Amino acid sequence: MSSRMIRFTLNGRNATAIVEPYHNLVDLMQRFDLYGARESCGQGLCGCCTVMLDGEPVSGCLSLAVLADGRDICTVESLDCNGQLSAVQQAFIDAGAFQCGYCTPGFILMIEQLLARNPAPTDEQIRDWLAGNLCRCGTYPEIINAVHLAAAARREKTAA
Repeated sequence: MSSRMIRFTLNGRNATAIVEPYHNLVDLMQRFDLYGARESCGQGLCGCCTVMLDGEPVSGCLSLAVLADGRDICTVESLDCNGQLSAVQQAFIDAGAFQCGYCTPGFILMIEQLLARNPAPTDEQIRDWLAGNLCRCGTYPEIINAVHLAAAARREKTAA
């Protein structure tokens, strides 16, 4: 096995890294001091390790870092704008949609994608979209409330 230099865009900035063939995206993000994507199950079942790869959510624990070469990676850390939280991040706070917070970054990235595709999802659509994300603290009702709060905030911002 040999190391390989990869080049990619990370949260809007050009980046390079030397990776081993067995490194995954969670390992790679931690090398850049980005800890939002967290390995939990190691099987791509819980959503804690979610990152966006070319605009699509992937399990960072299953996605090899070498496959990021030439691609665009976005993490939850990219969502704030000049210290201002995104509507989804703020909605999580307002709805109390977390307890331990371990799963929160994965949920937030998935909800950002959901609202980009469906600005007014129903509870059923939210549950379906978030089916791959697990919250061991059981804050599901609050997470659904946060989605509705974020959707309303986005619609308000668009109308203004």
